[in-house]
Amino acid sequence: MNTGKVDVLLGLQWGDEGKGKVVDVLTPKYDVIARFQGGPNAGHTLEFEGEKYVLRSIPSGIFQGGKVNIIGNGVVLAPDLFMDEAKALEASGHDLHSRLHISKKAHLIMPTHRVLDAAYEAQKGKNKVGTTGKGIGPTYTDKVSRNGLRVGDILENFPEMYAKAKARHEAILKSLNFDYDITEVEKKWLEGVEYLRQFSIVDSEHEINNILKSGKSILCEGAQGTMLDVDFGSYPFVTSSNTICAGACTGLGIGPNKIGEVYGIMKAYCTRVGAGPFPTELFDETGKLIRDLGHEYGAVTGRERRCGWIDLVALRYSIMVNGVTQLIMMKSDVLDGFDTIKACTAYKVNGVETRDFPYNIEEGIEPVYEELPGWKTDMTKFTNEDQFPKAFKDYIAFLEAQLETPIKIISIGPDRAQTIVRK
Repeated sequence: MNTGKVDVLLGLQWGDEGKGKVVDVLTPKYDVIARFQGGPNAGHTLEFEGEKYVLRSIPSGIFQGGKVNIIGNGVVLAPDLFMDEAKALEASGHDLHSRLHISKKAHLIMPTHRVLDAAYEAQKGKNKVGTTGKGIGPTYTDKVSRNGLRVGDILENFPEMYAKAKARHEAILKSLNFDYDITEVEKKWLEGVEYLRQFSIVDSEHEINNILKSGKSILCEGAQGTMLDVDFGSYPFVTSSNTICAGACTGLGIGPNKIGEVYGIMKAYCTRVGAGPFPTELFDETGKLIRDLGHEYGAVTGRERRCGWIDLVALRYSIMVNGVTQLIMMKSDVLDGFDTIKACTAYKVNGVETRDFPYNIEEGIEPVYEELPGWKTDMTKFTNEDQFPKAFKDYIAFLEAQLETPIKIISIGPDRAQTIVRK
C-alpha cells in the first residue's frame, strides 16, 4: 500500500523561532498542512511580496493555493478571534472556506476562560506565569477535567451546553471575588460561533489517516516551543499543551510510526517572552541590541522579548526529546554586525559543570560560554551558501558538531525569498 508521510515542524527554544515563515517555505512540498496544538496566544508572522501577515489559529500553509489546511483536535479555538483572523485573510484575497478544515474535537475558548485566566494570574501575585490572557490555560484545564466545550458541540444543543459551562465558570469566579463584564465580548463570541459554522467541521483524525492512505503528504505545524512544553519545558513557566513531536500524534490522531522528518527550528541566538528562567539572558546593551536588530516583540501581544546568546544545553535536550532529524536556523542576519558571538555549551549548577538540562533551572545556573569570531558581513542579499563568509560557515560547523544534527535551512531575513536551503 502506498502510504503517505507525516513530517513535523516545531520550535526548539521558548517559542518565536520563526515557524510560520518556514511552514510557508516548505508548504509546496506537501499536500496538507495541519496545526496540532496551542491557541491564539502564539502568532506566526509571515512576510512576502511586500505584505505582512500574523496567523494565530490558522495554519501557515493557507497562503499556498490549493493546499488543504487542518486545525487539529489538539488546538484550542476562540471563535471571535478566529473570525477576525479569517475575515482579514479573506479580505486580502485568500479563500479559506474551500481549504480550511476544523476538527470537531478541538476545544473552544469561552469568554469566561479569559476572565478565569486573569483571575488566576491575579491570585498568583509576584509568582505570575506571564500568560497572554487569552484563556488558553483554563481551556486546557477544562479539557483535562472533562468539562470542556468542543467545536463539534456547536452543531447541536449548543445553547444549553454553553449555558451550563458558563454557569460553572461564573461560580468559580464568584468564589474568587473577581469582578468582570463579558457582555460585549460574549456578543462577539457568539457571532464568531455562527461564523465558525460556515466552515468544514470534520472528524479530522479520519480525514488525516485517509489522506495518508491515499499516499499524500502532511506537514504538522506546532506552536510555541519545546521549552514551553507542559511536561518537558521550564515548568511551571510553560504553556498548557505538549509542544513536542509527540504532541503531533495526540493533537491529530496519527500513529508515531507515520512520522518521518522532524524539522527543529531555532534562532541563531535565544529569546523568551513573559516570566520564567532563561539561563543565557543578557541584561546589557548587547541584549537590547539583539532585541532591536531582531525586532523582538511578540506578534500577538507586542511584548518585548527577552534576548540572550544561543543555549546549546537546552537545544541538545530539545533535539533529544523531539527526535529532530534536521535543523533550521533563523535570524542569522541579526548577528551580522557582531565582533564576537557567544554560545552556551554547558551549565554550572551550584558550581558543578554539566551538559545535561537539569530538572530545575530557576536558581544556581551559570552558563559556560565558548566565544567565536563574528562574520561582520551583511548576508541579507545572499542567494546561496557559497556566499557565506568563512566565520559564519565556522559557526554553522560548530553548532552542528555540538548538536550532532545537520543544519539544512538558514534564514537570512524575514521575507520568504531570504531562505537558503543548504546542499
